[in-house]
Amino acid sequence: MGWSVGELVLLLGASAGAGAINAVAGGGTLLSFPAAMAVGLPSLEANATNSAALTVASLASAWGYRRELAEEKETARWLLLPSLLGGLGGAALLKATPQRVFDALVPALLLVATALLTLQNLRGGGGKAAEGRRGWLWMGQLGVAVYGGYFGAGMGIVMLALLDHLGGDSLHRKNALKVILGVAINGVAALWLLGAGAVRLDAAALMALGASAGGWGGAALARRLDGRKVRWAVVALGFALTSRYLWKLSTAG
Repeated sequence: MGWSVGELVLLLGASAGAGAINAVAGGGTLLSFPAAMAVGLPSLEANATNSAALTVASLASAWGYRRELAEEKETARWLLLPSLLGGLGGAALLKATPQRVFDALVPALLLVATALLTLQNLRGGGGKAAEGRRGWLWMGQLGVAVYGGYFGAGMGIVMLALLDHLGGDSLHRKNALKVILGVAINGVAALWLLGAGAVRLDAAALMALGASAGGWGGAALARRLDGRKVRWAVVALGFALTSRYLWKLSTAG
């Protein structure tokens, strides 16, 4: 299927915006997924194609965060397994569960994650993580990964809320963790969906190009911004995503 110039610009522009948003906070799927549907991809194919494209883009963001990632290697290794298992489980669930069932849960998930970030901001940032929380955090990451493998809009916001319980004051290091774990989640889900024939390869290549450029720039921008301001930007984005999904649910049918 060929695209018009306007459709190409829409797909590239939305993907670039999604890559930048994902590098800074998360939630870029809200731009790229609707754009993929707007140029003619069915919802399932658009979802799978978006997952594949943003995996490639996240690699560009991860390279941009390589300094912060070097400081968080142990945590990244610890959370890699639940990320892979959850991403695979979410992709399998996508093939077996009607989209509307999980869509109904999205506003509640985003609202809880945004509320967690708001409370963390109000008390002044990261704290010390208790060792007893490590098992809870591992299971929490597994749950985030299942959601990410299934659809993923706002996954970065949920993951940042979870990673905030690890303690520390550097949002940029948590952003780096979020990005590399997102690569694992989206990557394993995209491979599963690619094997199922659900990924539109030409659209994925185009979207990956735009999102990679946006992701690279977003990582560089996030490092230059004040961490507390980025946190409040994440909160605003979380409420925007929640409102968007609630509006969609209220107007459905």
